[in-house]
Amino acid sequence: MKRVFLFLATNIAILVVLSITLSLLGVDRILDEQGVNLDLRSLLIFSAVFGMGGAFISLAMSKWSAKRMTGAQVIDQPGNETEAWLVNIVSNQAQAAGIGMPEVAIFDSPAPNAFATGMSRNKALVAVSSGLLSNMKRDEVEAVLGHEVSHVANGDMVTLTLIQGVVNTFVIFFSRVIGHVVDRVIFKVERGHGPAFWITSIIAQVVLGILASAIVMWFSRHREYRADEGGADLAGRQKMIAALQRLQMASGQASLPDQLAAFGISERKADGIKRLFMSHPPLEERIAALQNSRG
Repeated sequence: MKRVFLFLATNIAILVVLSITLSLLGVDRILDEQGVNLDLRSLLIFSAVFGMGGAFISLAMSKWSAKRMTGAQVIDQPGNETEAWLVNIVSNQAQAAGIGMPEVAIFDSPAPNAFATGMSRNKALVAVSSGLLSNMKRDEVEAVLGHEVSHVANGDMVTLTLIQGVVNTFVIFFSRVIGHVVDRVIFKVERGHGPAFWITSIIAQVVLGILASAIVMWFSRHREYRADEGGADLAGRQKMIAALQRLQMASGQASLPDQLAAFGISERKADGIKRLFMSHPPLEERIAALQNSRG
């Protein structure tokens, strides 16, 4: 219920703040004087519906799509001792974190990785790769599971979706405002929309989308530090550090589709400006953060 309220409140706040800001800046009056006559309020509502709606449809389908993309097999009934151990560890950690029991799954990949996704704290999915199980000690796997359970407990999937929806709204709104202004003011199109509107809107949406994704990725990196701390609390700090060090040894491998990269426990390293678009901080920085933090 709290998340539904947060979702509605965020959307309403966006609509109100942007509407007031545009009115105070006199943007709609200026556009009217230029002969633009753009209905900013309707456009804002349209942008919010599509921006937020698209993000939450993606979240609602996240478990289903994650299973399809990775081939993850949910453990309905443990078939061996390892599966029973996995389910038991996740159950204990979920109880300690105060969340509902997530679905536990294994996906086939030689690279060690794991991810968590789902619509809410009580209806989540935690999945680990076969490579993680074969290349890590159980203490390290326990820490990785604690990291993923912490993502669920922190509500990271919902919060990331909210942020994505907000930036989507801004991107859709301003790209069409820019396209409309170019179409009317520069090319003097008086009725409907000419080619300049569509071309400019597409270009603006691509550029703004790239800039906005840097904001989303900044939050994604921030939440990894919190999940590492959560994993340290649930499994033990030294176990979490050891797990990250083990992942560091295999950091060149990638086991998740690009659509799920932000939900995994690690990703490929990047340098320079590419760091702005990383969903995870470098593993050495995460290890140092755990080693220097209290506890």
